[in-house]
Amino acid sequence: MDLLEFQGKQFFATYGIPVSDGEACTDVDTAVAVADRVGYPVVVKAQVHTGGRGKAGGVKLAENAEECREHATNILGLDIKGHIVQTIWVENASDIAEEYYASFTLDRSAKQYLGMLSAEGGVEIETVAEENPDAIAKIHVDPAVGLSEEACRAWVDAANLNPQATEGAVDILMKLYTAYVEGDADLVEINPLILKPTGEVHALDAKVSLDANATFRHEDYAQYDATQPRDEREQAAHEKGLQYVGLDGSVGVIANGAGLAMSTLDVVNQVGGSPANFLDIGGGANADVMAGALEVINNDPNVKSIFINIFGGITRGEEVANGIIEAMQRVSIDSPIVIRLDGTNADEGRAILEPNLNDKLMMEPTMLEAARKAVELAS
Repeated sequence: MDLLEFQGKQFFATYGIPVSDGEACTDVDTAVAVADRVGYPVVVKAQVHTGGRGKAGGVKLAENAEECREHATNILGLDIKGHIVQTIWVENASDIAEEYYASFTLDRSAKQYLGMLSAEGGVEIETVAEENPDAIAKIHVDPAVGLSEEACRAWVDAANLNPQATEGAVDILMKLYTAYVEGDADLVEINPLILKPTGEVHALDAKVSLDANATFRHEDYAQYDATQPRDEREQAAHEKGLQYVGLDGSVGVIANGAGLAMSTLDVVNQVGGSPANFLDIGGGANADVMAGALEVINNDPNVKSIFINIFGGITRGEEVANGIIEAMQRVSIDSPIVIRLDGTNADEGRAILEPNLNDKLMMEPTMLEAARKAVELAS
């Protein structure tokens, strides 16, 4: 789950990381009231799940209430790369002496956490990595050992930050690491991490991505899930507990397992078709799950055929077949369905499906043949 900036700052604040005083607002009057409270000048910032807010006019400095009202009016409802601004963050503007970059994420190849710190903040870290890779100090942290203050201090020294920032940076980085681990995050990033003229170190921005699979450990993460950007199809699938991503094609795809689902999209493209979605039903191919999947896909007006691609592992073929038949009795399907069933007890499953085959429900022996049939029907 990718958090909005204000959510990321609230997340950081729970771990003691200093952030600017501010508040999220959904209307102009509230924005002005918040600005009056925190004190001018203030920064009015669009809250959307995309970058490029500043270039799009979504970040403005206001010196007084009149300017705050003007900027809030202009930013609310603004379209930034297809994202309509419904919330703005109003915070007290900070004096900046220097800007740094800091983050923690997972280095899968090293099987360790990776921390990155640079004295060149305020720009995309990819640009720094490409143009001046030596400007990024990296540290690998063994999850079983954790980050010690001694190692953190050496990391800060290696990044060549202003000596005035050392103590504040060490303090924030230790807390950022705690937030990353205890918060079950995939990424925590501060860009910029600033040094104020007064010598304080401060998180001026927040980019946080949380592991959605860990939400059972964090009841408060429901608030973050509620603001995730989803179209109508994705929201309906999410409510049914399905892993779904909407696409622009005409072949609806249902598969069990993310890897098989991705392969199915590739095969549909390979034979000249275009998938309408990615839908992974996981190991649950029973009637309830299958009915939910078919209902979501059937509600997409662009879908002209449906390709159900199942490889039984723990899930047995006869369970899948019974699930499909029962699901079709529950859901009125507009588009023809092509099934490929293989794996555990596939023969039994195909035998169950056989008497139910017709011009709306077809079965093919291989994934490639099934994809070709689905594409043919869609066109």
